[in-house]
Amino acid sequence: MTAPVTAAMIALADELAEAAAAIARRYFRTPVTVDTKADASPVSIADREAERAMRALIEARFPDHGIWGEEFGRVREGADFVWVLDPIDGTKAFLAGKPTFGVLVGLVWRNRPVYGVIEQPHLRERWAGGAGHATTLNGQPVRTRLCPALAQATLFATSPEMFGANLPAFERVRSRVRYPVWGCDCYAFGLVASGFADLAIEAGLSAYDWCALVPVVEAAGGVITDWQGQPLTPDSDGRVVAAGDSHLHGEVLRLLADG
Repeated sequence: MTAPVTAAMIALADELAEAAAAIARRYFRTPVTVDTKADASPVSIADREAERAMRALIEARFPDHGIWGEEFGRVREGADFVWVLDPIDGTKAFLAGKPTFGVLVGLVWRNRPVYGVIEQPHLRERWAGGAGHATTLNGQPVRTRLCPALAQATLFATSPEMFGANLPAFERVRSRVRYPVWGCDCYAFGLVASGFADLAIEAGLSAYDWCALVPVVEAAGGVITDWQGQPLTPDSDGRVVAAGDSHLHGEVLRLLADG
């Protein structure tokens, strides 16, 4: 069954991205207060203010929808539609003045990500797409590209530190690609969706990090799963692989599983 994503929901997704982006732009490259969360990751006033703004818009427009926000938790999580929000994905990049952070807005229907927005506030770039809605970048259609061989692929990963015990598996892929590129957070997945890169591999992510990415990549013609090739859901283990085409995706999964 096709997810009943309505025009009103799509309009709200854009509003959420714009509201959070405006706040992020106001604080970007300024001195901001930073706290350390229980998992040792940083959180700033910009993260919190942006999520409050998004949550208020959802409550006003769709008060029966659930909300999962990285900074302020979950409400109505058993609802058919749940908005999954990461007000600033890549807070470390944001704090370092690097314009590869992003606002992530994911819409989940019955535990399946069905619509997403990746917004880069500083560059004013917005990828959006999902079930029944082809991915666009600032309103223009985009597509992933075919990669004839892993040896010709461009691979994104945020940091080798994220892989931990999974680093040897990741290295089996990294050592075979043409161009490994580090440090892009969610921005990497937008570039895969636009056909500028072929792969993005991550580990240690949460549902807030990937629920917006899945619809954007899939609706651009790509494939995005966990490392076992299973669909990503809010209960997945945090290891993510996105590829521009299914052949490349399958080759990468074999390498990740080897040994």
